[in-house]
Amino acid sequence: MINLMINGKPRELDEEVDLASYLNSFGLNLQHVAVGYNGEVLAKDQFTQIKLKEGDVLEIVRPVGGG
Repeated sequence: MINLMINGKPRELDEEVDLASYLNSFGLNLQHVAVGYNGEVLAKDQFTQIKLKEGDVLEIVRPVGGG
């Protein structure tokens, strides 16, 4: 079991997965998200290179429309 903190909430993964696959599992459009990974903002081309591991901290932000 891999324990992560995502947007301030504890989450568990059954197995190691790359960040892009994890985001895709929620149906997120990777062109419309920003991700902070352990305190650093990632470029979108890094999403497939990052393997989520024990203790990682993610902040996932999506734009919200409105006025």
